[in-house]
Amino acid sequence: MTAKKVLLFSLLSLFFSFNIFSQELDPVKWESSIKKLSNEEYELIYTASIDEHWHFYSIVPADPDGLGPIATEFTFLDKENNYELVGEIQESESIRIFEEAFGMEVNYFENQAIFTQRIKVLNPNIEVIKAEVFFQACDAEKCLQPENFELITALDGSKIIKEEVEIDEQSKQLSEELNLNVTGWDKYESQAVEGKSYFTVFLLGFLGGLIALLTPCVFPMIPLTVSFFTKSSTDSKKGLFNSILYGVFIFLIYVLLSVPFHIMDSLDSGILNTISTNVTLNIIFFVIFVVFSFSFFGYFELTLPQSWSAAMDDRANKIGGFVGIFFMALTLAIVSFSCTGPILGGLLGSTMASDASAMQLSMGMGGFGFALALPFTLFAMFPKWLNSLPKSGGWLNTVKVVLGFIELALALKFLSNSDLVEHWGLLKREIFIGIWIIIGIGLALYLFGKIKFPHDGPSQKLGKGRVTTAILVIAFVIYLIPGLTNTKWANLKLLSGFPPPLTYSIYDKPEEFTITKSLEEGIALAKTLNKPIMLDFTGWACVNCRKMEEQVWTDDNVNEILVNDYVIVSLYVDDREALPKEEQFQYLRTNGTVKDIETIGDKWGTLQTINFQNNSQPYYVLLDHNMGLLNPPRGNTPDEDVYYNWLKTGLDNFNK
Repeated sequence: MTAKKVLLFSLLSLFFSFNIFSQELDPVKWESSIKKLSNEEYELIYTASIDEHWHFYSIVPADPDGLGPIATEFTFLDKENNYELVGEIQESESIRIFEEAFGMEVNYFENQAIFTQRIKVLNPNIEVIKAEVFFQACDAEKCLQPENFELITALDGSKIIKEEVEIDEQSKQLSEELNLNVTGWDKYESQAVEGKSYFTVFLLGFLGGLIALLTPCVFPMIPLTVSFFTKSSTDSKKGLFNSILYGVFIFLIYVLLSVPFHIMDSLDSGILNTISTNVTLNIIFFVIFVVFSFSFFGYFELTLPQSWSAAMDDRANKIGGFVGIFFMALTLAIVSFSCTGPILGGLLGSTMASDASAMQLSMGMGGFGFALALPFTLFAMFPKWLNSLPKSGGWLNTVKVVLGFIELALALKFLSNSDLVEHWGLLKREIFIGIWIIIGIGLALYLFGKIKFPHDGPSQKLGKGRVTTAILVIAFVIYLIPGLTNTKWANLKLLSGFPPPLTYSIYDKPEEFTITKSLEEGIALAKTLNKPIMLDFTGWACVNCRKMEEQVWTDDNVNEILVNDYVIVSLYVDDREALPKEEQFQYLRTNGTVKDIETIGDKWGTLQTINFQNNSQPYYVLLDHNMGLLNPPRGNTPDEDVYYNWLKTGLDNFNK
């Protein structure tokens, strides 16, 4: 493995230490053999058998800069004074296809791949040739974590038997209990998890970009930059073209910021969701958002190093042309970071707080960049519009302070995620909503001029925009107040997924559903009541899970069928509570490695991946008492009618 790939693999391992999904699948099986060509020369033959619908990539990189999929790579060990390679390694014929995930043509193998390497033996006493293959297996929906597989080949052609990993009898028994032996897959295909549409995410990013335009770091730059392009060129058409190009480069810069997440997402489609439930990262996001909010309040400025912007500005002046305009756009991105950074952080944080994909993040970043770039192009096309722009002034600082209050409110979401996963009990639903009410009151008082921050000017007559915003904030605070009560109005549907769930309450609320967190108890209860089982793979920090429970499960038809006709088994895959010592065990994966099952989340996450080859939440499975599927499993389903029909179909099949 090259140093470049070692570095990439090491960085990614930080994230994959939170995830077990990729390790449960073993779609590529390797075998080695040898062919003797002479007394000194041999041909090593490595054969990969690939499961249906899976593939891995050629040894020839699809992109010389390493932006494409990870190419397969062989490393031959212990060569010195033992043997030498004769020529390059050869591979069987691969398939060439355009992959949208990487935006390029790639070569990969399906069904089977054969690699051959000639060697010349230098040490007559050597008995085996050791090698490692580094590869990445993918299917149409996801790629697994790239891994190393050891290949040991005996020169005499005898079969090498690897030492098997041993686990104790208790671990074997508990591992077997994780396999539900679910039947009915031949009748039903798994339903893909639904998420926000790309267009919706683009619009949210676009809205964030429009807000960023109204900050004091960006707004004053619009007339200055447009005037520079339109007046610095004797050719008006050239000035217009340069201004448009400037806008295009701004858009591309923000889209490029999402590229690292495509690398992570290509390795595991659930990586963003996995990061979103990690306690440490959620606390880090909480601290970052609090810092962002106080920066917006004006207590200090968050800026990237001055040397960065100076270097970019210097290059823009020296180089000129297309490259110079690119560096001008990059300079704007760096200089405006103190205002755009917190908004971008909110965009990234909202993506992390859902089961979004890297492509959705790119669409959000693209929307943000497009909104920032648009005025530079439009005002260059219609320079007279510049006269209609409001003058810079104190209102820009007001926008920043308002954003500071919003950042402070959003920060609580990340602390809440950690609190839910660890069961600290710090931010019960009513406490969370109460803090939001206090933040809302503080924002209203600021807008009415009763509170001041460091960069605010002397008191002036309140404008219509400021008063209108204050009234909207007060209306929002009033909407929040029922959330403090133990009434039917406490379910704030407009905010589903942001506050903690209704069940995480200071009140002792009886559960209306027949629901349990124990799989064994749920199966036994279903048999006693003669009801079908709904496995609810969920998470304490899962936003879409809360939206389903508070918006879809509360629908009259859905609620009735869940209450009367199903036993719900809710399995929290991010629960960090330790299992009792006698229930902790080692699970032997199919690839020979061992996974320590120490927490409740470890157990249910492993059960989900073993039986359903899926690690997304929410994920719903309807089963009969013999673990037979009643219809296709479903992911996030925000449409009440679709979800009800799915439940009704499962119930009908159970009754048959």
